[in-house]
Amino acid sequence: MSKNSLADLAIPGTTITVRVTPNARDNKVVMDNGVIKIGVTATPEDGKANAAVTVLLSKALGVPKSKLTLVQGHKSRDKIFRLD
Repeated sequence: MSKNSLADLAIPGTTITVRVTPNARDNKVVMDNGVIKIGVTATPEDGKANAAVTVLLSKALGVPKSKLTLVQGHKSRDKIFRLD
């Protein structure tokens, strides 16, 4: 698995839990002790951070962003996405 690749987790129907840090210095996806941590430079207002997280996660998984659905954590740092 490359540094930012989570392609082995890209199984349709699965849920993916992530921990988000908005207002980060740079955009990054890191797997740390089995926890996916995503830092985004976007601010957590008007869904900007959620949109940025969706884009980064889709790139790391190697799937189109339209295949990811945020099912829980719209206003929380801990989010659950479903891969359709």
